[in-house]
Amino acid sequence: MTESHRLQRDNVAVLIPALNEALRIREVVLAALEQSANVIVVDDGSSDGTHECIGDLPVILIRHPRRMGKGEALRSGFREARQRGMRGVLTMDGDGQHRAADLPRLLESANRHPGCIIIGARLRKRASQPTYRRLANQFGDWGLAWGTGYQITDSQSGQRFYPAEVIALDDIPGENFAFEAQIVISAARRLGTRCVSVPIESRYRAAGCDEQFRASHFRPLLDLYRITSHIVIQAVRYGGLPAVYRSIQANPPLIDDPSGEFGHSPNRAESRKPI
Repeated sequence: MTESHRLQRDNVAVLIPALNEALRIREVVLAALEQSANVIVVDDGSSDGTHECIGDLPVILIRHPRRMGKGEALRSGFREARQRGMRGVLTMDGDGQHRAADLPRLLESANRHPGCIIIGARLRKRASQPTYRRLANQFGDWGLAWGTGYQITDSQSGQRFYPAEVIALDDIPGENFAFEAQIVISAARRLGTRCVSVPIESRYRAAGCDEQFRASHFRPLLDLYRITSHIVIQAVRYGGLPAVYRSIQANPPLIDDPSGEFGHSPNRAESRKPI
């Protein structure tokens, strides 16, 4: 890949959807600015002064007049990134659970696997992840496989890289957290896009830890029901379930981990395998 075609901090935006993130949003944005000059924050109708916490920072701030959901926040950020000619978007949550220091690793993986969605998979220090969240994520991985025809590691992670052709997809159905599942499904079906997972560490509230995090907006039972029912309806409408099952079995998760701790770094041919 020539230098002019490489994804780098100057041609990729960092997108942070935010809903009532006054507790941590400033430190999250400051850390993101260390990785990219193109930081987009979408304040999704916050009522706690989230936007005031970052009003003096050099970011692109989009404010929704009312809460419209994470899906609409991502759509707004994608539109802004496209208008500014970005070649891709890195996403991270505004609650401080994602480390901005991991973003360059996702970008490096994106350069190794052009055209792929890169997912920051919460594989490091998994013992710190609440059990119910880990089980919910595994269930989500199983469900999303039926929508894409291939297996994914940590399909529910909000730290991702989306290439330009994926954020350009229009008419993506699904609201709130279901949007993040649907865009992966739509990219797989329309573009033949695969997901590649990069091991990261996610931080959680824990006993004896001074770090404070707001309560998660993700409600495991309700949101997983919404996501799973959305995927099931899509899969049934798409049809060919026996063929989808065979495809799932033939396409295990792709983990890009040069250290070899969790897997290997798949080559481009593997990561673009048709489904």
